[in-house]
Amino acid sequence: MKGHGAKFPRKRQEAIAALLEFPTVREAAEAVKIGEATLFRWMQDLDFQTGYREARRRVVDEAVTRLQRSAREASETLRTVMLDTQTPASVRVSAARAILDYATKAVEFEEVERRLEVLEDTLESMK
Repeated sequence: MKGHGAKFPRKRQEAIAALLEFPTVREAAEAVKIGEATLFRWMQDLDFQTGYREARRRVVDEAVTRLQRSAREASETLRTVMLDTQTPASVRVSAARAILDYATKAVEFEEVERRLEVLEDTLESMK
């Protein structure tokens, strides 16, 4: 993954990318052609930790964006399954339950978000 921050030397940027790609520190170190102990030492560095955390956050943000792009189709699929009388009742109930669960969670999330905004505004006005 590119763009981990120009403040790191190229090897450290490569190490961050390898940590995102490979399942173990050993494999990441081998991919970058550094020792495992070196990578563990870098991982103790606060700047490296910050860069790695930011890179992981970007990966998750990209994945969430891809999922959000598919949300309309996914919800339509659930709705289609729920309404299809040829589909077994247990599957239709599962689809209906999923729709209700997601709808409820969305409302709860919006409420938490609204309350957080009120708290942030209150804190800001106290400054």
